[in-house]
Order: sequence, then C-alpha cells, then structure tokens
Amino acid sequence: MRPAAQLALFGSGSFLLVGLLTGVWKYAHIRATAEGAATAPTYVDIAHRAALLYAFAALVLFELATVAPFSEPVTVAAVAFPQVFFAGAVASYVVHGALQDTENQFARPHVLGDRELDPRVVTSAMVALVVAEVGGVGLLLAGFLVRYGP
Repeated sequence: MRPAAQLALFGSGSFLLVGLLTGVWKYAHIRATAEGAATAPTYVDIAHRAALLYAFAALVLFELATVAPFSEPVTVAAVAFPQVFFAGAVASYVVHGALQDTENQFARPHVLGDRELDPRVVTSAMVALVVAEVGGVGLLLAGFLVRYGP
C-alpha cells in the first residue's frame, strides 16, 4: 500500500476513534443533567460530529491517494495537509468544549478560555485551512481526472 494511502487510512481510523471517544464525553454530559437533556455543550457536540465526518472524509482521501498519478511526496502532502487541518479543527473544538468558553468560536471578540485572540490570527488560520484542505483534495481529485477522466 502506498504511504499516502496508509496515512489516509490511519487518519480515518484515528478520527473515528476520536469521534467515538467524544461521543462518550457527549453522553456523559447528557447523562449528568437532571432531566437527561438531549444536548451537551456546543463544542463537545461539534467535536463529536466533526471527528466522525472527518473519518469518512479521510476514507475519500484514501481512495484518491490509491489512484493518484503523482510522485509519493506530492501525494503524501496532498493527503497530509487536509488531515492536519482536520485534526487542528477537532482539537480546537475539544478545547472549546472542555473550557466551555464560547458558543461560536468565530464570534468577536474571539476567545480561548479567558484570553482574547487577535482576529488576524483567526483569519490567517482559516485562510491556511482553506488552502490546505481545498488544495490537497483538489490536487488528488485532479489526479483522479488525469487518470480516469473523460
């Protein structure tokens, strides 16, 4: 199996495991409420759902990596960059879920615990996320089209 495909499959399994663990965390919050309310803190729920979705997104990366016509370093980068940002997103959701510091991480002022973040940091992180995720997936999809396109 190509190293890029291995990386994607490892990412998929890792995101699935994180999704399951954050599901346990979510359930613990729900169970702890007096009425058994059907909700957990916003970012605990978001971390759970995002990790599960990223597990399946990484499977798409896996399939695209197996047919990519590029050199291995290029294919590994195209798989790694989106997954690094998937992981960063889930990590930020977990931190906000643990701190219960916001209902919307994009609301101004941007907060992390009791600290205020410079909006330029948040904007720069989002631009990097878009470039890495769209760029990696776009490259892999272009490789698929080169190999199997019309």
